[in-house]
Amino acid sequence: MKIVILDGYALNPGDLDYSPLAAYGELVVYDRSHPDQYLERANDAEILLGNKIILGEEQFAQLPRLKYVGIQATGYNLIDTAAARKRGIVVTNVPAYSTASVAQLTFAHLLNLAFHLGEHTSQSPAKWPANPDFVYWDSPLVELAGKTLGLVGFGNIAKQVARVALAFDMRVVACRRNGGNDGMNVEIMPVDEVFRQGDVVSLHCPATPETVGLVNAQRLALMKPTAFLINTSRGALVEESALADALNAGKIAGAGVDVLSTEPPQADNPLFSAKNFYATPHFAWATRAARERCLRVVLDNVRAFVEGKPINVVS
Repeated sequence: MKIVILDGYALNPGDLDYSPLAAYGELVVYDRSHPDQYLERANDAEILLGNKIILGEEQFAQLPRLKYVGIQATGYNLIDTAAARKRGIVVTNVPAYSTASVAQLTFAHLLNLAFHLGEHTSQSPAKWPANPDFVYWDSPLVELAGKTLGLVGFGNIAKQVARVALAFDMRVVACRRNGGNDGMNVEIMPVDEVFRQGDVVSLHCPATPETVGLVNAQRLALMKPTAFLINTSRGALVEESALADALNAGKIAGAGVDVLSTEPPQADNPLFSAKNFYATPHFAWATRAARERCLRVVLDNVRAFVEGKPINVVS
């Protein structure tokens, strides 16, 4: 059995160990693969692994030996699961491995927005010594206690963000498809009401036909001019030109994101020149602890498939 990893660097840039996979067959690891290289590199693979690989009917039709696709991440929207199912190809993912890390970065963005940490840290060596007072600040400072955090989505990550927010004495509201707060001190309400009430609106849902473009000019207009938007889920949820316009016009106070609609982004993305916009390069999931958890589940998924009892199956 041949096992091919098409973009191994994403999960393991050299600090983890793929070698246990060799117990299940011949292992070939490519750090990166362009889609034009997929068919050549995966030609005789029965097991194909990757983080951001794109596979559809056209690719499956040309990979007759392929039996299993293991996504080394939670999101599997780049895989045509219906086409895989039609050909009897099992597709698995890795759920919930990065919950703590993504929640941590969500609050890192929020704390940065509340205190303008980036600017004050970088400017302090020059401005603080020259300041006539023992203290200075160039931007409004925001206390989170008593503020309302609005969550769009209420899965594992959103719940962890809610726990942290409650520890900061914030009020938490959320919208979710099936209702119910699962016993937490969180008010469930319609999505537009979350945007109206939130002093902070944080996105925690997958990119689906229903959620793509969820944050548009109309919803941004519902937000308070003092409110922040945070997105650590999927870039496609946000209409980026509308967000840039809202920031530049002062319709909202700031935004922090870890994801953009195209990655890597174009240098002329309108958000990069927008006021009070902060981006991290899609690394919320990439702490060593989270990646170790992910790799453990990848190994478990492959072992379970080889033993004929696949787990974490999405197709």
